[in-house]
Amino acid sequence: MTVLSSDDPVRVFQHFATLDQLSGGRAEIMAGRGSFIESFPLFGYDLDLYDDLFREKLDLLLRLRGHDRVTWSGKHRPAIQDLPVYPRPVQDPLPVWIAVGGSPPSVVRAASLGLPMALAIIGGAPEHFKPIVDLYREAGLRAGHDPKTLRVSINSHGFIADDTRRAAEIAFPPYLETMGRIGRERGWPPPNRRKFDAEAELRGALFLGSPQQIVDKILFQHELFAHDRFLLQLTVGPMPHADVIRAIELLGTEVAPTVRKALGAAKP
Repeated sequence: MTVLSSDDPVRVFQHFATLDQLSGGRAEIMAGRGSFIESFPLFGYDLDLYDDLFREKLDLLLRLRGHDRVTWSGKHRPAIQDLPVYPRPVQDPLPVWIAVGGSPPSVVRAASLGLPMALAIIGGAPEHFKPIVDLYREAGLRAGHDPKTLRVSINSHGFIADDTRRAAEIAFPPYLETMGRIGRERGWPPPNRRKFDAEAELRGALFLGSPQQIVDKILFQHELFAHDRFLLQLTVGPMPHADVIRAIELLGTEVAPTVRKALGAAKP
């Protein structure tokens, strides 16, 4: 995830192009306005320009990925006059996803540009987010884009272990510490175990439990969103390395193959 509004698009493109070269064409940029705003004053940006900064910098980023030599001008960054930008990525074009948390203008922007959308669901019932996905697809069609290009990713927090009890034992203490600290900084109510367990249920936002529980939840949400990708953040706070490795193993060897088979698709 790149908070593009407070970063430099040239530097972002060069970093990801380098990563794409090193990985043999596997890098992707997930660009968002940022739900955390600390980087704005840190780099001298005015929060009143929150959306304008993102709009302009996204325009430059897309120009960079589409042209070897770039001419561009804007209000918040020095102009570029027919300059080459290297390195170039393996992928042409380098994938750019727009990360959103539910803001309709952000959703419509992604759809209007024909860019794939990554929707973060980190709290609440997933059904509440279906209108966001519907809006994205409707706006994309109105803008004249092929429905096949309007890809959707659902991004969530969670953890996988061999059974539900073990998953909760590992994940809750760091979740409590991390979300509690963030909450104190922002005035949110502190997390508690009751809400944590509720979010881990089928209609909650947290993907927590055994491989089969994760499969069931992915398929339940696929019925709602018909999304193309599911991204799971396994570590909300520090966790034991061996348990994280085991979670990755379960995701790759049990969850992903079962979901692919159930959906009859090459990719989850």
